[in-house]
Formats: sequence, structure tokens, C-alpha cells
Amino acid sequence: MKLWKKLAAATALTVVGTGAMAAELYTPNLAYRTGPFAALGIPLMNGQADYMTLLNERDGGIGGLPVNFEECETGYSTEKGVECYEKTKGGALVTQPWSTGITLQVLPKTNVDQIPILAPGYGFSPMSEGGTFQWAYNPPASYWDGAYMILSDIAGGDMANLKGKKIAFLHLDHPFGKEPLPLLEQMAAEHGFELVPIPVGLKEMQNQSAQWLQVRRERPDNVIMWGWGAMNSAAIAEAVKTKYPMDQFYGVWWAGHDPDLAAVGAEGKGYKSISWSMPQPDSALMAEIKEKVIASGKTQTTEDQLNSVFYQRGLVMSMILAEGIKAAQAHTGNAEITPADLRWGLENLDITEEKLAELGMAGMVPPFATSCDNHTGHSGGWILEWDGEKFVQASDLLQADQSVIEALAEAKAAEYAEANAPWPVNDSCGG
Repeated sequence: MKLWKKLAAATALTVVGTGAMAAELYTPNLAYRTGPFAALGIPLMNGQADYMTLLNERDGGIGGLPVNFEECETGYSTEKGVECYEKTKGGALVTQPWSTGITLQVLPKTNVDQIPILAPGYGFSPMSEGGTFQWAYNPPASYWDGAYMILSDIAGGDMANLKGKKIAFLHLDHPFGKEPLPLLEQMAAEHGFELVPIPVGLKEMQNQSAQWLQVRRERPDNVIMWGWGAMNSAAIAEAVKTKYPMDQFYGVWWAGHDPDLAAVGAEGKGYKSISWSMPQPDSALMAEIKEKVIASGKTQTTEDQLNSVFYQRGLVMSMILAEGIKAAQAHTGNAEITPADLRWGLENLDITEEKLAELGMAGMVPPFATSCDNHTGHSGGWILEWDGEKFVQASDLLQADQSVIEALAEAKAAEYAEANAPWPVNDSCGG
């Protein structure tokens, strides 16, 4: 029988009492701790790694098998990301691409290699359509969910209030930054607001004077920022410099990074970011992380990261993977699982309030569930607002209208399958 596992280097192998080598769960992460996006990548990767370290230290891994959470550095480069995918796929249970560009490149390979893609809160939004994208998962919420929730908050819950508004869409000129455009364009047509796309090239991230000159000229009612890394801090600094009203400035969940706002302090007060995660500094999980991971020095995390949005979001992301592994192990009755088993686990997640409390993560993410035809879960999210010193919760839980999201996802998934024919589709999923 072929074992879908990776045996670590000799120093990492464990010899059990019988003298046999113990297997492990190989879950490589295509990390980006270097390059222009490192400021965001470092706390996220630290949170992800620390969660798996906790499971290894406290529980001996998952189901009795240690987790090998090896990182392959991409610098957020699509080319390097594909190289990392090819390097790590042998024996991997999962691929964690960490870039919409890398995700799009790897996506066609999943039908051949049959290794699940796990892209929590990022990637190609139509991946929610499990019948078409059988090996791809983006729980707990997609970029289209995020864009819809931002519009809902701008509209005060009634989309009719968007009519006549002008909304600038300041976005990285990259697959990630362009991802919400189909939803935003459809909503603009339906609800009568003017959408003004303002792209920011990779070489322009730290000098956005031309983009903010356009903002001043357009005088939009709101700016929505789909930014990443150095782009965000530069945009926030420009908004302050040009005296754009910060309470009219919104960002995606990757544009809600504490240090970016700390750099402008009180002048950033009112800035908002949608978020599917919520820091809980006093949670039972954080107490265990501090005791079993931080205090023992088995981490790269610095003290100032622990309560940040991004570090704690990293914890949630690894929880999602761990719960998928647990579900697969329970379903098969085996600790050693295959990528196909994990596929089943990831489309049978049931992250309830009770489950979150059991994990010590109450309030860190909204409850959500996945299925064969729903690979996202569509958890909803909260608006976080910068109060001059820190991000605070500024809304009740928001939800995207799934009748809108699903119809668009079905159409775009069908387009993708047709453009990449022959593309295997699982018609038994339903939905």
C-alpha cells in the first residue's frame, strides 16, 4: 500500500519501541518571510507554525503523529511558489500556496497530483464551487464575501444606500488585487454606484503619489483598499498626508495589519478593515501557546506579535488544517491519511461555537461549515476599526448575501472549466 507521507530527514525520524520508524503528517507551507510582503508574512507564518508546534508539544501531533510544518520560502514570487510546490509535493498531504497568483498556477495541477490546496481567506473566489474545484479550499470566507461585507457596511446594511456614491478601488495590480473586481463591478451595475479602479503596480507600492493624486481628483465617497505588504503602509501614510477622511477608508483583511496603523497612530483613527478573525489575547489557546511554545523558545514569534490581528489569524489558519486532518482520521479510522482522505476532511469541517470553545478559540473566528459543494463555508466577518492605538471590533457579525455570491461563483467556475477543458467536474456534489 502506498503511504502518502513524507519521512523526514534522519534527525527528524522517531524510533519507536519496536525499532520501527514512526510516520508523520507532512503539511508544507509555501511561506514568504522575505521580500516586499514579509512584514505581513512573518506574523502570519509564526502564528501558523506556533499552532502546529503546540499540537506537537502538547498532544504529540494529531492522532498520535507529529506534524512536519516545513516551510519553503517563496518571497511571494509566483515562479518560486511553483518551484516550492514541485519540491514539496512528494508525500505532502496539502499545499498551502500563500498567494492568489501561486494558487492560480497550482490549481490545474491539483486534478493530476490530487493534493488539496488549502488557501484560508484567499485565492480564487470560485474555488467555493466544490463540484468544479474538487481539490481546492478557501475557508472560512472568500474575497467576494469580503468585498460584499465592506459594501454592506458602507451602505449601513441597505445596498440601496449605495446609489449615487463614488467608490475608489485602490488595489495591487496583481491577481490578488484584481480578484474582487467581478463582484464589485456587478454590484456597481446593480446598485447604481460608480466604481473607480485605481491599480498600484508592484514597483509603485511605496510611492503612490500618482494614485493619491487621482483619489484627490476623484473625491470618492469611500476608498476600498485591496492591498498587501508595503502597499498598505504607504497608502495609509498617503491618506493621512492628503487628509482623506479615515472613517471612509476600508481595507480587505490583509490590510488590517497593526504596525501599518501604529506608524500613523492617532492620525489613522477611523480606518476600517473587514476581518474573518478576531484577536482574543485572553483566550485559553493563547495561554497554552505562551506556556508550551513561547516560554520554551520553540518559536520565531516576538512578544509584540502575540496579540496582533495577523499572528492570531495564523493560529486560526492552522486550526482549520488541523481540524481537517482530525476529521479525515476519524472518517478513515487511521492516523496515517492520504491527500484524498484530507480532501474529505476539508469538505466536512464543522467549526461550531462549541468546537471553538473546546479548542480555546472562542470568538477568534465565526462558526462555519464546509461540504462537497461548498469549499468556503462563508463564515462572515467583522469590521475592525483603528481607535488610534489598536484595532477594535466595530460591527456585529456581517454576512454576504450568498444568493449573489453563489450565482457569480457558479458562472465563473463554469467559465474556468470551459476555458481549461477538459476539466473534471464532480456532478454528484449537487448544490
